[in-house]
Amino acid sequence: MPDPLRRMLSLHDFEAAARRILPKPLYAYVSGAVEDGQSERSNRQAFGEYGFRPKVLVDVSRRHTRCTILGREYAAPVGVAPMGIAALTSYRGDVALARAAAAAGVPCIMSGSSLIRLETVMAAAPGTWFQAYLPGDSAQIAALIDRVAAAGVETLVLTVDTPVAANRENNVRAGFSTPLRPSIGLAWQGITHPRWLIGTLLRTLARHGMPHFENNYAARGAPILSRHVLRDFSDRGHLNWQHVAAIRKTWKGQMVLKGILHPDDARTARAHGMDAVIVSNHGGRQLDGSLAPMQALPAIVDAAGGMDVMLDSGVRRGTDVLKALALGARCVFVGRPFNYAATVAGERGVAHAIALISEEIRRDMGLLGIIDLREINESLLQRCR
Repeated sequence: MPDPLRRMLSLHDFEAAARRILPKPLYAYVSGAVEDGQSERSNRQAFGEYGFRPKVLVDVSRRHTRCTILGREYAAPVGVAPMGIAALTSYRGDVALARAAAAAGVPCIMSGSSLIRLETVMAAAPGTWFQAYLPGDSAQIAALIDRVAAAGVETLVLTVDTPVAANRENNVRAGFSTPLRPSIGLAWQGITHPRWLIGTLLRTLARHGMPHFENNYAARGAPILSRHVLRDFSDRGHLNWQHVAAIRKTWKGQMVLKGILHPDDARTARAHGMDAVIVSNHGGRQLDGSLAPMQALPAIVDAAGGMDVMLDSGVRRGTDVLKALALGARCVFVGRPFNYAATVAGERGVAHAIALISEEIRRDMGLLGIIDLREINESLLQRCR
């Protein structure tokens, strides 16, 4: 049987392959954005607003992609963004993502909306970061943070751009919900996508039982398949800076806020002792019409005051990574393409995807005329529009 990865030459190639494997509701969940998709489109277009000004006749034979993020050296300035229900789009998806990242020497953020216990992922890939969706109840927050610390997590990422549930009309149209509701249509989607049905769903049920949301709270959450259970997001609306301050007092590791677009929030994060922020609009999945992270990045770097600044949303190429670094980002995170890569070929697929974009970064560094990522700055960019 031919290896499907031989045809995967860029991150773009994984999506079409994954779409053939996944049932329509699951593909719609991963690929979809919110409302009219303005934010998602802007995320990609924002990288095109800048052009490179390369330097020539530079000896680039010794170039490398090593970088330092939050005081730790990594092999490349690109990581795996947190993605919910990854274990439903590929077998043991969270483990596959984390193990591939660890093997490649790049950071991985595990999602709080995962279907595998964080303790399992941390055992498989020590050093994985954990992203939490915090309830607005102090007792529940404390219990979750205690559990995260006990699991050996050193870098805690708080997602702060989800105070209310987004208006994801595409999910409704495609028949997706969390939990998924049993129906004839859903059954038909499984039957007509046998590779996913056998290789992911039935394999998971046989070996691990019904998946549940394992990490939203200290205790197990709702099952992924249920006719009656509803997930309640209402308590997130109470979350505020006082909760962040309380966590900072007890959390001994590094602490990152994800979902920052306003420079005032970066300043407040710094005042509350954050180690870093991730400039993000949630991949265009929350507030439609928001700034693209690349558009917000320069002002946030100016406001960060020494904090590491990272970015996600819309990254697909090594040139995207280098443009973000030139504007002051320490590293970037990639979401959907790595999810698709896991769907196509599990851990091997993710490893291949990481290698592709890492090699693009290295090649593009040579074409730019730099040998060390510390050399890249705004002088190598020009705003075109």
